[in-house]
Amino acid sequence: QVELVESGGGLVQAGGSLRLTCAASGVAFSIDAMAWYRQLPRNQRERVAFITSGGGTNYADSVKGRFTISRDNAKNTVYLQMNSLKPDDTGVYFCNMPSTGSWGHGTQVTVSS
Repeated sequence: QVELVESGGGLVQAGGSLRLTCAASGVAFSIDAMAWYRQLPRNQRERVAFITSGGGTNYADSVKGRFTISRDNAKNTVYLQMNSLKPDDTGVYFCNMPSTGSWGHGTQVTVSS
């Protein structure tokens, strides 16, 4: 049973930063790719960042240069560092493990103007 638990969301002013954390359990984490998605207020869900088991990364155009995904295999954890946040980044952020189709419950990020 894979469990993904996100944390680190909150309210921040535009231009600020947040660091999201996703802790995984019940899986051989180091061999799995991981991703962060967000659900926007208009109900669109988009993948914002992806990291392979070897550390290769990919980002949505909307967050390139501002967000950084990383992982610590020793801690079974993946991070999303979000800098220069904008009001359009507001939404619920989810951790995803593509190989198992597992999702966390999400963490709310709200960016005020």
